[in-house]
Amino acid sequence: MENNTAAPGAAANSPAVAALFSRGRLTAIPRKTARREQLLAHLAVTLFAPGRDYTEREVNEALLAVHDDFPALRRFLVTGGHLTRTRDGATYRHAM
Repeated sequence: MENNTAAPGAAANSPAVAALFSRGRLTAIPRKTARREQLLAHLAVTLFAPGRDYTEREVNEALLAVHDDFPALRRFLVTGGHLTRTRDGATYRHAM
């Protein structure tokens, strides 16, 4: 990954996102859609470089670095349009 730390320092320009982290880890996935979308946008930008393909394993490892429920984060990133996934699910890409 280009930058495996989605810590509050990386989100210094967004206090709402920074408040979701403690010691570099996401404390909980927000239930409110607007707040979750802010988080997902932050994760997409800080963890995934535009124009680069990622395997599912790479995506999982990057997301696991910030939260244990990486499958939920991955699903939210894809359904929210922050990451695209090939039909077979083998390759992911940051959706610019």
